[in-house]
Amino acid sequence: MNLCRFLLGIVFVFSGFVKAIDPLGSTYKIQDYAEAFGLTSLIPGFLPLFLAIFLAVFELSVGGYLLFGIRKNTSTALALLMLIFMTPLTFYLALKNPVSDCGCFGDALVLTNWQTFYKNIILLIAAISCFIWKPRIVRLVSEKTQWLIALYIIFFGLVLSIYCYRNLPILDFRPYRIGTNILQSMSIPEGAKKSVYENFFTLEKNGVKKEFTLENYPDSTWKFVDSRTVLKEKGYEPPIHDFSITEMETGEDITNKILTDKGYTFLLIAHRIEEADDNDIDLINEIYDYCVENGYSFYCLTSSLDAQIEQWKGKTGAEYPFCFSDDVTLKTIIRSNPGLVLIKNGVILNKWHHSNLPDEYALSGKLDKLEIGHQKLVDDKHTIILVILWFIIPLLFVLGLDLLVIKRLDKKRQRNLINPLKNRKMRKNIVAGNWKMNKTLAEGLALAKELNEVLANEKPNCDVVIGTPFIHLASVAAAIDTNKIGVAAQNCADKESGAYTGEVSAAMVASTGAKYVILGHSERRAYYHETAEILKDKVVLALANGLTPIFCIGEVLEEREAGKQNEVVYSQLAGSLFDLSAEDFSKIVLAYEPVWAIGTGKTATAEQAQEIHAYIRSTIVEKYGKEVADNTSILYGGSCKASNAKELFANPDVDGGLIGGASLKADDFKGIIDAFNA
Repeated sequence: MNLCRFLLGIVFVFSGFVKAIDPLGSTYKIQDYAEAFGLTSLIPGFLPLFLAIFLAVFELSVGGYLLFGIRKNTSTALALLMLIFMTPLTFYLALKNPVSDCGCFGDALVLTNWQTFYKNIILLIAAISCFIWKPRIVRLVSEKTQWLIALYIIFFGLVLSIYCYRNLPILDFRPYRIGTNILQSMSIPEGAKKSVYENFFTLEKNGVKKEFTLENYPDSTWKFVDSRTVLKEKGYEPPIHDFSITEMETGEDITNKILTDKGYTFLLIAHRIEEADDNDIDLINEIYDYCVENGYSFYCLTSSLDAQIEQWKGKTGAEYPFCFSDDVTLKTIIRSNPGLVLIKNGVILNKWHHSNLPDEYALSGKLDKLEIGHQKLVDDKHTIILVILWFIIPLLFVLGLDLLVIKRLDKKRQRNLINPLKNRKMRKNIVAGNWKMNKTLAEGLALAKELNEVLANEKPNCDVVIGTPFIHLASVAAAIDTNKIGVAAQNCADKESGAYTGEVSAAMVASTGAKYVILGHSERRAYYHETAEILKDKVVLALANGLTPIFCIGEVLEEREAGKQNEVVYSQLAGSLFDLSAEDFSKIVLAYEPVWAIGTGKTATAEQAQEIHAYIRSTIVEKYGKEVADNTSILYGGSCKASNAKELFANPDVDGGLIGGASLKADDFKGIIDAFNA
């Protein structure tokens, strides 16, 4: 599950990052979707850009939350909802191909629609796993600092998106990046095989539709319906294959003329001249005048109609020549409307967003003598490292703050929570035996009777409970002295009653005379995948039927070694118990069982046991107050035996034990009970 969580987190962060550095690219993709589904007229003009930035921040946040293990309910639910929506959509895109690619990773990683669908299937499985088993997500920071992580990730996503929108993308994954030789990128190397396509035409005659190729195309009595192009054999595809420039005045194709010009050429790119920002038009006119004075070429490239161009000329006083080019190509060249590109001999030397065009101070002489006349240095590795540092360093600072300050304060508070009433506890000491799946009915009854006899002439200084399999409950309850020994079921159903073959309800347990029920044992969590929600339902039903839940919590070895034990037990408590009222919670007995110590012979040291028990009690103080915490019994379980029970039980926050193997023999169990008599 945690592998699924990290997979989802990394993919979401990467996807959000590439969208954040190119918000206009995402905007264009959303517009493509709207056009493909016939929604263009229904969508306000501002909405695609808003959705593009929102989507970048959304994915970055969900991915970051999953990586840090924070906001588990929110992040897992949002990831699942997004993939439930996107997976069928990408399946439709793969079948119908209304857009060439879904744009999930922008231009950084272009996937086919089928590749995207298969990717989403894998991510959907991971998202379902994370959603179902979200209580097992290990949080990397404490609850007190997770809000700082959450807010910073949102802040980072917003700032990065807005910066790249108001300037140019800090990383350019498109074929028209600075340093590209356009003419060379359009050419096919000698000997390279070209892609082979075949056209299919759907025609209709007398109500019958039929598909033809160019080889068997029928006569004019057939009516054209549709056509499609199929790639039969993939060959070499040049990075740039759709760049062309047609002069408006003459209708002449001047592409080759511009790309082979050994002098400087400024290209003002305005893919939709009627939508272009005219706030900097005076500066654009000054750049054109500078070009005229110094003998440099200047063209405005647009895909707009003649009338719209004439309207722009009238509004701005533009005197520079206009040329026509493909709309998609122009949007690909530069993410700005308008934007400025400087080329020489077909090589892109520099690009400018309309908000930071070169002014008279930058254009103070011949270009070959100026810095902007030389190819701008682009270091993608440096940029990537810089952005990652801006993302990671503040998060590492919060993580360090959490480890060095917050958790130390928590430990100090735990030490201060040692019960000051040295001579008297307000809560019960309890020794509970968990027989697990051991003993036949006859053997179990014999053990219960033997224990009953051992305790007949004594009054232990603790409550004694034995947790038996379901088949023993009624017989054992009838055979023992219930004033000295309580009976517990090892589990109960999360349903009140009904068609649940093999289950035993809390009401059924109570009807046997049992007073306790063990819930949340690590073996039930691990082997039968009992989640926090399932256990929450079981606790509610147990309390409703007058049973006292002995609720088990604890971490596995990997979590202990990673220092995550506090976070794990808090998650287990919060996920199943912290929705209870203070009155209901006060009826609970807690049992801390380090999973790494159950049946392994390993035992937490007395210091480790006290530390985690004190932490557990501190969380109860924070949630329900000191009075409830001081009255809550917290048992230790995990290879507890007569030889170490006294040392463990001597801790002020350890109120007894939940005993496994040592409870299967009366003498061994009695030795642990006697730890409270010593």
